[in-house]
Amino acid sequence: MEPGKALTSAAEILGARVQVNSPLGRRTTYRVGGPAALGMELSTAEDLALLCDAVSASQIDVLVVGKGSNLLVAESGFMGLAVFVDPAGVWGEIEVLDDEVRAGAAVSLPVLARRTASAGRAGLEWAVGVPGSVGGAVRMNAGGHGSDVAAHLVSAEVVDLSTGARSARSAGDLELGYRHSNLRGPDLVLSARFSVVAGEASASMETIEQIVRWRRDNQPGGQNAGSVFVNPEGDSAGRLVEAAGCKGLRMGSAQVSERHANFIQADQSGSADDVAALIREVQRRVKDHLGVDLAPEVRMVGEFA
Repeated sequence: MEPGKALTSAAEILGARVQVNSPLGRRTTYRVGGPAALGMELSTAEDLALLCDAVSASQIDVLVVGKGSNLLVAESGFMGLAVFVDPAGVWGEIEVLDDEVRAGAAVSLPVLARRTASAGRAGLEWAVGVPGSVGGAVRMNAGGHGSDVAAHLVSAEVVDLSTGARSARSAGDLELGYRHSNLRGPDLVLSARFSVVAGEASASMETIEQIVRWRRDNQPGGQNAGSVFVNPEGDSAGRLVEAAGCKGLRMGSAQVSERHANFIQADQSGSADDVAALIREVQRRVKDHLGVDLAPEVRMVGEFA
């Protein structure tokens, strides 16, 4: 179906549950960028059934948005349907068991880490340093501080919005690799199960506080999306960016962080297109100076200037 017809069809089916010109860029941690043509908050099982009907009938392009901590949305926006999983809905719950924890897609990883630790279960302390949601973490195999989703994922419940089909997928089924899975645009993670072990709540909470202190001391705040580039095998993207003379480099309203060279910060009321231009310029300089092709870790959405 043509894009315009797909938008019209999806909007008609979703009715009052859809928002036209839905704010999108400002819902990312960059807080810059344009709107989605359509947006929908997903809170209930009834919402999910309606959403599957709309996507199946229209075949509209879908963008599932968690915390927006790995997205850069162009100023021109996204010409499709953005889906926001409501943390106050049915996919915002956590259940801690003896050897695993079950969490809905909308649960934030720092909350998951603290809740699990306080219950005397160890293994997910690293997640306090990842400012995303469970659904987004599964999609990109998020990680940090020596671990990642793949090391602990038992299974994830995934629905294909274009068909309504549900499946439970293991880390192997998802082909989880470094910041990678085989999930496609219409695939929506509903929940995940992670393995944990018995531990001491006080020890786990101390590990969490150490991670929080390290991040505060070593990483910048402000409007950013964390690591911009994937670390090449055996090397650090931040080291390469700094070696190419890009630390502190500014283009318009975007700047490579002075604190950590693998972070790019956007000014308040800045431009997503400036961030994208700076990403391309850093890639060019690292390639010219060091012969290394840096791949973005940030997911870039829409048509950039």
